[in-house]
Amino acid sequence: MAYFLLRLEPPPPPSFPFDATEVEKALFSAHSGYWMEQAAAGTAIAVGPVFESGGTWGLAMVEADDAARAEALGEADPVLMAQAGFRYTVSPVPSLILRR
Repeated sequence: MAYFLLRLEPPPPPSFPFDATEVEKALFSAHSGYWMEQAAAGTAIAVGPVFESGGTWGLAMVEADDAARAEALGEADPVLMAQAGFRYTVSPVPSLILRR
């Protein structure tokens, strides 16, 4: 197994999710549920929002057989399936120190 960082980029504006619409809030509820299932299954190691000065993005650290499987995890996320302007970038993490 290998580790991958999935970075979820939201569409503009940079103030997202603070000014999210009701539709976006519902979509992110489905997104959260999806990643909770992945965490319960042991696939997702850590998932959450990252607040940077330039805007918010989402982090998912996953364990997968290969990059294609990691990309498939992102593609199955409800926010991507809704074609709402979000996208994932997938980066390999060649070494990871985990707490016990």
